Amino acid sequence: MLAKRIIPCLDIKDGQTVKGTNFVNLRQAGDPIELGKAYSEAGADELVYLDITASHEGRKTFTELVGRIAREINIPFTVGGGINELKDVDRLLNAGADKVSINSAALRRPELIDEIVKNFGSQVCVVAIDAKCDDMIHPAGHPDIDGTWTCYMNGGRVPTERNLFEWAQEVNERGAGEILFTSMNHDGVKNGYADCALRKLSDNLTIPVIASGGAGSREHFRDTFINGHSDAALAASVFHFGEIPIPELKKYLISEGVNVRI
Repeated sequence: MLAKRIIPCLDIKDGQTVKGTNFVNLRQAGDPIELGKAYSEAGADELVYLDITASHEGRKTFTELVGRIAREINIPFTVGGGINELKDVDRLLNAGADKVSINSAALRRPELIDEIVKNFGSQVCVVAIDAKCDDMIHPAGHPDIDGTWTCYMNGGRVPTERNLFEWAQEVNERGAGEILFTSMNHDGVKNGYADCALRKLSDNLTIPVIASGGAGSREHFRDTFINGHSDAALAASVFHFGEIPIPELKKYLISEGVNVRI
């Protein structure tokens, strides 16, 4: 069985790492290169860097940052934000990124997935899906698996006509390497991942699914691996603010029967 992966996520705005709740209320979390080095040394399996404002002027700055990250960090890392065409992918891979994450651009033009896969290989293409459950809320406050999960664009600002599960299936069929699913309902709330939806995704797709949104305790990581069938778990604030050290998390997961790399 493949080892489950632990992936810190660093949202980048104006060259600094930030973290919010439900995609708003951002606060500073530190220098992205120093944080990345610390995570690499602590045993993180991969990193994700997202340029969350991705303005045209910011792209050059972000590309330079990616180059600096690549020189300092020795684990694979994915970059996303403002990737709309093949030359954006080429620029970031040349700067040293291992994979790229696309979201809004793929929803607007799904053929971009096919183009990235054809030109760079499926292993390079991560499709991020931000979705919100609009109804059927459990009394405990968790979106239900039977609710309507709507995909959003532009950093969670713009709803689309696409359903999470149908879109994920199309992404899979178009050849993407993996899916990074963020539940907007769970983002930053620290009540656990959207494990029902994650399990449905994982059980119906042939590519890995990364869980994102909701990590608040070691148990939440265990639950998404065991109950959600997630292949990897991504988190931000619990790592950035020192709430869950990665070495302790991995030891705990092993004690719970989860296969992770030490």
